[in-house]
Amino acid sequence: MLQCCNIVNGQGLNHSWLLGYWYNPNDDMGRLQFTNNSANLLIEKRNVQFDACQANISDSAGNLLISSNGVWIANKTGDTLKGGGKLLNFAGISFNKTFGVPFADAIIPYPDDSTKFVLFHQTITFDGKSYPSYGLYCNIIDISLDSGRGEVIIKDSLIFADTTNWGIGLCKHGNGRDWWIVLSKHNTSEYFKILFTDKGVQNISSQILNFPYSSYNVMHLCFSLNGDRFCTMTYDSLLANCTLVLADFDRCNGTFSNEKSIQLDDYYLWGNAFSPSGELVYANGTQHIYQVDYNTLAFDTVAVNDTFYSPFPPFQTDFLLEYLAADGKIYLTSGNSVQALHFINLPDSQGKACDVHQHDIALPFLNFRTVPNHPNYYLGALAGSACDTLGLAEDYTKHDFKTTIFPNPNNGHFKISYLLPQDKNGVLEIFDLLGNLIFNQNLPQWSTLQNISLKNIASGMYVLKITSRELFVVKKIIVDE
Repeated sequence: MLQCCNIVNGQGLNHSWLLGYWYNPNDDMGRLQFTNNSANLLIEKRNVQFDACQANISDSAGNLLISSNGVWIANKTGDTLKGGGKLLNFAGISFNKTFGVPFADAIIPYPDDSTKFVLFHQTITFDGKSYPSYGLYCNIIDISLDSGRGEVIIKDSLIFADTTNWGIGLCKHGNGRDWWIVLSKHNTSEYFKILFTDKGVQNISSQILNFPYSSYNVMHLCFSLNGDRFCTMTYDSLLANCTLVLADFDRCNGTFSNEKSIQLDDYYLWGNAFSPSGELVYANGTQHIYQVDYNTLAFDTVAVNDTFYSPFPPFQTDFLLEYLAADGKIYLTSGNSVQALHFINLPDSQGKACDVHQHDIALPFLNFRTVPNHPNYYLGALAGSACDTLGLAEDYTKHDFKTTIFPNPNNGHFKISYLLPQDKNGVLEIFDLLGNLIFNQNLPQWSTLQNISLKNIASGMYVLKITSRELFVVKKIIVDE
């Protein structure tokens, strides 16, 4: 049993890490099951094995519901989910066993629907030189079907097409409900940002960042636990070096800012992860682990690979992918099929005090590369911000103001009644789900009713905010033409 600090409340959606890569179907496999302060290794038999690609999700009690290795989707029993066989992943043709692309799939709960989940996955194709991704697909899974084992109700639905590097990044929107999906465009410094809501893809935008361009690259597009920081690695094949890149992230409008980068000493960086606090970032090549201060870019080499073999030569336990788990530790896999895992015991501690343990978790089976692509499922709304629309389920209020919107839903023409604090004026603002201000006006202290007409407004969901003194109320507006 491994002990560490708290970063989530008990067991939950990111509870499991499935391990095991067999050459014989009778070989053992296993999983690490996490709580907020422990990790327990369990031995099991199952059909699904993993190369570099893994997505999984559990229920709120930590019971595994769905997993995917990029080739097929498994249910909670480890068998093929109904409708979950043969995902498109290679030029429209499926691999037979397991997909070797890191971070190429991920699973999230469907916004505002507790019976459904969404599996996103990338595809790759050969362009004459290498294998960039050329599409992002989604699969909608209804977990209530097939006697609670789940069934795919929408499969391999193309939601985005462009040539990108490997890796899907996800971060909760500032409303605590919807999701940002981030992809890196191949051979450029452009990053795509896709907003996924209960109505599916609602917005696709892109941003050129002040980063070195990246081509034919494995990219862990990684967000800090509170979602306001971002890191990944870029690879320049001409200069033959890798750069760790960092940026701030606005969860409301999906904007990156304050870009900065640091070139480390490795030819290629494979893994990266934030510490639980988000103040430190870890990155690794196959032989070194680096720790970087997010604010100052000061860095330290906190581990050099000791060339240990497991179970015997030539299977070296080098460093490959990183995973910040629910117990607050960062785990690392190897690029070889080995019987050991590394971990960073105290990742919020500076320098070598972070306590790197090389190959210190012995596995009674072979494991190959894979770590789960788990975003922070528990990230809540940015309370009081323009995009805090948790009121879509239950209106969040700091103060009531006895606010009523009628009719609601509406066609962009509606009335708002309210009661301001005595002898105090106010401000009325309306925002879209990206946090963009689309309407505002002052409210006189004697006023109680406003007629609003939003001309040429698109159907969808909007946020109304009334502020007076240090009090505010946030309400939803639904425009349905």
